[in-house]
Amino acid sequence: MSQSEKTHEPTMQAEPQQEHLWLQQLVGDWTYEAEALMEPGSTPERCTGSETVRSVGGLWILAEGTGGMPGGGEATMVLTLGYDPQKQRYVGTWVGSMMTHLWVYDGGLDADGKTLTLSSEGPDCSVEGKMTAFRDVIELKSRDERTLTSYMLAGDGTWLRVMTARYRRIA
Repeated sequence: MSQSEKTHEPTMQAEPQQEHLWLQQLVGDWTYEAEALMEPGSTPERCTGSETVRSVGGLWILAEGTGGMPGGGEATMVLTLGYDPQKQRYVGTWVGSMMTHLWVYDGGLDADGKTLTLSSEGPDCSVEGKMTAFRDVIELKSRDERTLTSYMLAGDGTWLRVMTARYRRIA
């Protein structure tokens, strides 16, 4: 086959785009303080922990966290986030040592360029065996401060805040 007859083969070398660069702001070592509402109307339970976020080729971030759980005990969590140019959406996953559910994310960056909203589906905390919609909102407050707020879609169609974590960069 001559050079002119060869078909163009896709490259396996992706170049980071602006959306990938946004994620790189999360790279570093962080501590967090969180408060979780175990059920609507309950008193928030507090916990603390740490997280290390590293870049994977400038295209993805991998965040590994450890910390206390509301009600006691320790947990390990792993988050992956990237941007899929074909879908024009942020994508990712989250797993934690406290549950068997794999959270799969799909989301977008708000117009302010500081807030990433990720949608997922997961176990409804109030009804055994039922799944419901969730959204996690990552907001960059400054270079060294960010928040993560998780919401669950309740049976009445309202979004309930179930957890807020405040992160501070330590390195």
